[in-house]
Amino acid sequence: MNKEYKKLMPKFRFKEFSGEWEVKILDDCVQVMQSGLSRLLNDSDVGIPVIRSNNLVEENLDVSELKYWYEIDNQGANIENYFLNEGDLLVNFINSQAQIGKVALYKNLLKRNVIFTTNLLRLTFNHFVNHQFIFYFFQTKEYVKYIQEIAKPAVNQSSFTTKEFKRLVVTLPKLEEQTKIAACLSSLDDLITAQTQKIAALKTHKKGLMQQLFPQEGETVPKLRFSEFRDSGEWEEKKLRQLGELVSGLTYSPDDVRDNGLLVLRSSNVQNGEIRLEDNVYVNPDIKGANLSKPNDILICVRNGSKALIGKNALIPEGMPLSTHGAFMTVFRTPSAKFVFQLFQTSTYQSQVDGDLGATINSINGSNFIKYKFYVPSPAEQQKIAACLSSLDELINAQTKKLNALKLHKKGLMQGLFPLNE
Repeated sequence: MNKEYKKLMPKFRFKEFSGEWEVKILDDCVQVMQSGLSRLLNDSDVGIPVIRSNNLVEENLDVSELKYWYEIDNQGANIENYFLNEGDLLVNFINSQAQIGKVALYKNLLKRNVIFTTNLLRLTFNHFVNHQFIFYFFQTKEYVKYIQEIAKPAVNQSSFTTKEFKRLVVTLPKLEEQTKIAACLSSLDDLITAQTQKIAALKTHKKGLMQQLFPQEGETVPKLRFSEFRDSGEWEEKKLRQLGELVSGLTYSPDDVRDNGLLVLRSSNVQNGEIRLEDNVYVNPDIKGANLSKPNDILICVRNGSKALIGKNALIPEGMPLSTHGAFMTVFRTPSAKFVFQLFQTSTYQSQVDGDLGATINSINGSNFIKYKFYVPSPAEQQKIAACLSSLDELINAQTKKLNALKLHKKGLMQGLFPLNE
């Protein structure tokens, strides 16, 4: 603990507390630091549920997909010593660089004994430490910075040793103040969780509605139709080329990039079916070969290092800055953009994308893309379906903005509730 700490009090303080915070190292605070059992897992629900690193999602435990441990391979280890207890803190100490150091508090949601794997550390704490307070401390910039310093990168994963981890510097107020801070942030987390669940429910509702509003495989009419179209007959099979046209992207070099100018839309600008302008690249507005974007163009990722991104798409909204799209993207331009965009969210679309992807090249060929086939109704019914689903998208987007605002509020609050050790 060589670093001199000049600020030992937070910016925000509950009125009943005063005085400086105490500086300790993690080793002084921890009662137990233990890695889990080796993994011999199966896909059935036979055996003991196992918490793995991929169950730690955004500082929460997602137990919707579990593996089960069915055989001891730890040379006679007593399995009961690896049962998780309510309030145990789990830390990823062997994982990808992006996930290394991620944490979650264990809550016994399954109401049964649960164990954890070798790439997780289980921490319990001494009597003067509130486990929830440490959980939130492990979300601060100070903690993240320290993990980045001690994590040793490897080919597919990073790791740190328990010896290094125990040297983490922790700033602690009295237990009563720890408890108050933890309760404050926990109540905010409850709001974030409730908002997340609301969005998930809306997305599930939309998914179910789309399965009803579009014909399923082998069918020519949907199960659910608006009353005015119930006697309108079968939908007609069409290729994409009959619904619109592709607009090719811009090939540019690093020398063309500018601090401002013509925005080049790339795969990073497509996030959850929306255009996001948080990671932007600009080129000279006079560059040759640029096809300017128009409102209601459908921007599609057709080439990427990640196969999961191929086919991802978003509608270009009104009010966009002057923009074009890069060569790894394409635009589908159609008079019925909002309906076609919803077509691009169906399993029929995704199955055709998946069928187009080669084993080594993650790309969609444009000449193949415009041959994709869909059943479509009359323009009037298209508009009705698009309006229904678009209104649901708007509701999901509005609730997502509320969620992002809550997360931003939590981030600012945490910066004020914990001292900045500078």
